[in-house]
Amino acid sequence: MARTATQARESGGSALLSIGQVLARLNPEFPDLSPSKLRFLEERQLVTPARTESGYRKFSSADLDRLRFVLTMQRDHYLPLKVIRGYLDDMDAGRQPSLPGGATPAASMLSTEKRRSRDELIREAGATVMLFNDAISASLILPAELFGEDALQVLRSLVELQKSGIEPRHLRGFRAAAERELGLIESALIPVARRKDASSRAKAAELAREIAGQLEVVRGSIIRSALSKL
Repeated sequence: MARTATQARESGGSALLSIGQVLARLNPEFPDLSPSKLRFLEERQLVTPARTESGYRKFSSADLDRLRFVLTMQRDHYLPLKVIRGYLDDMDAGRQPSLPGGATPAASMLSTEKRRSRDELIREAGATVMLFNDAISASLILPAELFGEDALQVLRSLVELQKSGIEPRHLRGFRAAAERELGLIESALIPVARRKDASSRAKAAELAREIAGQLEVVRGSIIRSALSKL
């Protein structure tokens, strides 16, 4: 049942945010987030903002953390919304669930992802400036002002691969393979993408993440099968 803005304010103890204020806070981390995407997440019961007497949505700080978690799980781990919702439902019920692949420990469910400068990223990964630059040149890490956990994991992996003589230039094909997979996903989305309404765009984005997750499962299986023959 939807909360009123007064109930949310009394339970949360902090000022409530409008859709515009939520976007202002989250867009630096999630540039694709839009009002239609927020409404789509509400329709899927991932977040339940309060409502004013006039029907306007108002978000608490807990709602903001919940949204950041959902968006991070989609972006960094390609988890379908139904999986994320099941995880959140278990957490709300007081259980201690785990996400597929151990994506995020339950204890840190709604933590804010740390964003790092280039120098911080290089230092935390134990990399060199040359390795970082090579990773950018090979399109293994995309240029940015700030970098998240995904970039850190990639750079750490490149540090370890370098110890075995595998350099970023050897992995240029990874970007080409990713672009081929993107072509498959775009083809699969054509029936949904033809509908131009906001709800359909949000559904297309969610379906794209689900397909990407399934492709990741197939790719992992192929690699494991090949390794077993070595």
